[in-house]
Amino acid sequence: MTTTTCTPVQNVLDELLDLLYLEMIEENIFRGKSQDMGFGNIFGGQVLGQAMSAASQTVPKDRQGHSLHAYFLRPGDPAKPIVYTVDCTRDGKSFTTRRVTAVQKGQAIFTMSASFKVDETGFSHQAQMPDIPGPEGIESELERARRVQDKIPASIRNQILCVKPIEIRPVNPVDPFAPTKEKPERYVWFRAIHKMPDDMAVHRYMLAYASDFGLVAASLYPHGRTFWDPKMQVASLDHAMWFHRDFWMDDWLLYAIHSPSASRALGLNHGHIYTREGSLVASTSQQGLIRFRG
Repeated sequence: MTTTTCTPVQNVLDELLDLLYLEMIEENIFRGKSQDMGFGNIFGGQVLGQAMSAASQTVPKDRQGHSLHAYFLRPGDPAKPIVYTVDCTRDGKSFTTRRVTAVQKGQAIFTMSASFKVDETGFSHQAQMPDIPGPEGIESELERARRVQDKIPASIRNQILCVKPIEIRPVNPVDPFAPTKEKPERYVWFRAIHKMPDDMAVHRYMLAYASDFGLVAASLYPHGRTFWDPKMQVASLDHAMWFHRDFWMDDWLLYAIHSPSASRALGLNHGHIYTREGSLVASTSQQGLIRFRG
């Protein structure tokens, strides 16, 4: 039986919130700690969430983020902090635009443009939520991992088997060590493991963090491969996100992911995020590297 050393459950989410909030070291310049998830590189969602946090801290409180467009330029080093510089590109009557660059070792590892706007009423319609079973009774990723813990590489076993700040319950999971070919669709319920601050900006940059979990995986489903396969090189290349309606990360959200195309070692993935009541709160698009080294 594997012995793990994990952060106490009650502290896990608080540590993530602290990770994403950032330290201001100069006007429009922030420093963030890095999270080592055991894979050698920084998790893309961390940089997304921290960049959105940095941008949010330079924007008036009456404006919420409605879109972001980002590129992952270089692998980040989880042993070193990241410096975020925010360019205050535009402050208009309704819209505010920010450009964020994340730097490590003197080089840009990530860039993002984000747009914020004042709240207002207008026309409203949305795509219908898929008819997917609710989260009750669905096994979590942690529970699944504990059943196959002896197959998980020893170098990352401790990180995988610890309680995470965001609980994830895959509706249609594949066996990471013996995947079969499936439709390019992935459905996942997720939520923060306990109550979060009553601040919508925090919930939005936390959702940006979570939006990178497993998004590229859908493009591997039809090919019977996963990122656990030693012959696969998998990485997020770019990421776009649109926020449509308010939500709370400490309540269940459904991530419905579909991959319309894969070609030339690239997989395209689209996601829609819904509340339990069926409200569409955000959409995502991401292209990932899915290079098979047979």
